[in-house]
Amino acid sequence: MKLLAEGFAKGTEGHVKLLPEEAEDMWHVYNLAREGDHITATTFRKVQVDKGTGADTERLKLKLTLEVEGIEFDAEGGVIRVKGRNLTESEHIKLGAYHSLELELGRAFTLYKAAWDALDIERVRQATDVALSADLAAVLITEGLANVCLVGGSTTLVRARVEANLPRKRGAAAMGYDKAWNRFLEHVFNAVVRHVDFSIVKCLVIAGPGFAKEQFKEYMDLEAVRKDVRPLVENKDKVVLAPASSAYKHSLKEVLSCPGIAARIKDTKAAREVAALQDFYDLLAADSSRAFYGPGHVFAAAELGAIQVLLISDSLFRIDHIEKRRRYAELVEGVREAGGEALIFSAMHVSGEQLTQLSGIAAILRFPLPELEDMEISAEGLV
Repeated sequence: MKLLAEGFAKGTEGHVKLLPEEAEDMWHVYNLAREGDHITATTFRKVQVDKGTGADTERLKLKLTLEVEGIEFDAEGGVIRVKGRNLTESEHIKLGAYHSLELELGRAFTLYKAAWDALDIERVRQATDVALSADLAAVLITEGLANVCLVGGSTTLVRARVEANLPRKRGAAAMGYDKAWNRFLEHVFNAVVRHVDFSIVKCLVIAGPGFAKEQFKEYMDLEAVRKDVRPLVENKDKVVLAPASSAYKHSLKEVLSCPGIAARIKDTKAAREVAALQDFYDLLAADSSRAFYGPGHVFAAAELGAIQVLLISDSLFRIDHIEKRRRYAELVEGVREAGGEALIFSAMHVSGEQLTQLSGIAAILRFPLPELEDMEISAEGLV
């Protein structure tokens, strides 16, 4: 995401002008824009124009500013639809009329907020810092199923899904199996060529159970040479194999935890989150009085200054309840001011999906709190 202009400070009104360039950028935009914000962007409208020979319809390019009342995110299409009242004086569109805008890749927009908090500012910095992207591609493959995924710092997107009904290997069907298997590998190969950009990707992981991953890598290496697919030939050293229990998206958590893969993306936000979540699970099993989850216990631990690492999902900030968002924002800032680490997980990332299953908030403590562990604490009144 390109930062084209900015004029904001914590706790004050201000604006930022952004240009989304990648699919992951749209997820950041979705998390930045909320009800009550103002968004200015170009749009196209069919309007009636009188040319002297009668009214005619023309498609005009207009700049609209909407006060946001609703926002929808189409992850597959990479488009955000914003609905609200028009705040722009125009001869074609009435002031105060309800309209909609579509925010998409390659089209700049300006976002205005009456008050910027620390989390919004961090989101802007994160979205515009290319060093925070994981830049990892993965092919999760087993016999008859493959998913080609792109793993960014904040999102995990399945770019292609390849399925095939393979005949049994035994008997007369064996010849049919080989033909179907090669056709399946060809489709997966084509998906990799189409979706994996080695000018961005640091590592392509081929993972899955059994020997399918080895067979696909061998096929891919041979086909890359035979068809002279230069990106694959020249980046052969970026392709690695890793074990996984299945070819489904959720198995990416196993892939990201592999030492060889973690080493390649060690400086990225995604790698730190995966490691922290694993640390939390390990501690929950070994010493549960130092690993809490759920807003009630986490807020209580924060009041005692006990949080060493806070794990929190960005879905908890994507709410229109101002007071609840303020409490979560203060929790993050408080942990950091006390010398702790606060990691904001993306709900669109595989690690964020795991955290959501734990209510979206968890904490690793500096010291055990067995008395707090045994207490029934309601989140009512806290958030």
